[in-house]
Amino acid sequence: MSDELRPLEIAVLTISDTRDDSNDKSGDALVEGLQAAGHRLVEKRIVPDNIYVVRREVSRWIADEKVQVVISSGGTGLTGRDGTPEAIAPLFDRTIEGFGELFRSISYDEVGTATIASRAIAGVANGTFVFCLPGSTNACMTGWNKIIESQLDSRNRPCNLSDLLPRLMES
Repeated sequence: MSDELRPLEIAVLTISDTRDDSNDKSGDALVEGLQAAGHRLVEKRIVPDNIYVVRREVSRWIADEKVQVVISSGGTGLTGRDGTPEAIAPLFDRTIEGFGELFRSISYDEVGTATIASRAIAGVANGTFVFCLPGSTNACMTGWNKIIESQLDSRNRPCNLSDLLPRLMES
């Protein structure tokens, strides 16, 4: 067991019809969090709430051998054009059921029953971990600080997702 972090290559996608580089607080917070944890940002993009555009961007990243993790922000609600789960779930080879369950459990302590409107999901696609978070900065930080950060830390015990990366592509 190593005492040193194995940095991961992470892409961040903000899904919003209203955000741009000047006001993407959630995407910026995720980038700051992953870099502070010692990981590397491969790319950060902002795309509109359109399931085909979202699916195209995530597909591009999961096809890129350099990208090990994708974290998205936005489009997980129940209204309007919120379609992130519909865009990304079909790409999953395996769903990480516990992620959405744990996210909503933790969120319940922060926002009460409003957490039922969150459709946060995660899975593995072509050997890449994909996490889909709500668009609010608080929700993104809950997901990052209380779940994702420790699971991407190769030093986290008794287990972490980072240790599984080499075996994800095995048949």
